[in-house]
This record gives sequence, structure tokens and C-alpha cells, in this order.
Amino acid sequence: MSSSTSALVIAILGITGTLASALLTQRSANNTKIRELERADQQCREERAYQAEQAAIESRRACYVALNIAARLYQTALTNYLVAIRAGAITDEIRTDVDVMRRDHRARHAEAQMMLPGTVLETAGAVNGNLGQFYGILKEVDLGAATSNEILEEAEARRVKSWDLLGEMRASMRRDLGIDP
Repeated sequence: MSSSTSALVIAILGITGTLASALLTQRSANNTKIRELERADQQCREERAYQAEQAAIESRRACYVALNIAARLYQTALTNYLVAIRAGAITDEIRTDVDVMRRDHRARHAEAQMMLPGTVLETAGAVNGNLGQFYGILKEVDLGAATSNEILEEAEARRVKSWDLLGEMRASMRRDLGIDP
């Protein structure tokens, strides 16, 4: 091989090496940039998932608070109704208060049915059922359909049971929110 041919081959190899080096450097930079973008995209997805989870927890917590307040106010109104029946001092104000609290509780319970997990829904349903039966007994007595002491004893038993069920409901809500183990 002549010196000019070898010089040409060496020059071509040098140029090819220089171009290949630039291409490999660019490709490596592109791969690094793609990995960075993928990591940033993954981090964004994780952040959105975390925010969605936190929003769902906050929404459930707000629902739990509203249901708990409504149930306790309804229970208190029913207790006042029972006391008034026993004292023979039922007023339209007491009846109205019970009806308002009953409607509010029913609305909060209906909302909760759409978002509560099964375990909490069971305890909320037990509270709702017991309060409904408590209300039914008191309404019968108020309307004069029932007047015996047995009926009032049953109403008292429902009142006591309601407080126990409210405690169970609150505990299951706290467990679901991770407040209590």
C-alpha cells in the first residue's frame, strides 16, 4: 500500500472515529435524557396518585364527620323526645326538632352509603336501623297507639343501645382512617 493510500485510510478512520464518537456521545446523552424524563413522569404519576388518595381519604373523613354529627344529634333529639313523653310535656318544637334531625341523619346516611367501605357501612347501618326503631316506638307512643310501660322500657333499651352502636360506628370509622389500629 502506498503512503498516500495509507494516509487516506488513516484520515478516513480518524474522521469515522470522530463522527462515531460524536454520535455515541449524542446517543448516550439522549438515553440519559429519556431516563430522566421517564423518572420525572413516574414521579408525577406517583404524586397524582398520592394526591388522589389523600383527597379520597379527606372526602371519607368529611363524610364520617357529617354522619357522626347527624347520628348523635338525632340520638339526642330522640332522647329529648323520650324524656318529654315520660314527663307528659311533648311540644310541637320537640316533634319538629326530631323530624329535622331525622331528615338530616337520613340525608347524611344516604350520602355515606355511596362512599363507605363495607365494615363501616355495616356499623352505620346498625346505628341507622336502631335509631329508626327507636323513633318508631316513640312515634307510636306520641300518637297514642302504644302506652304501656313495656313500650317505654323498650324505647329506653333502644336509647342505650344507640349510644353503644354510635361508639362502634365511630371506632370503625377511626380504624378505616388509620387513626386507631
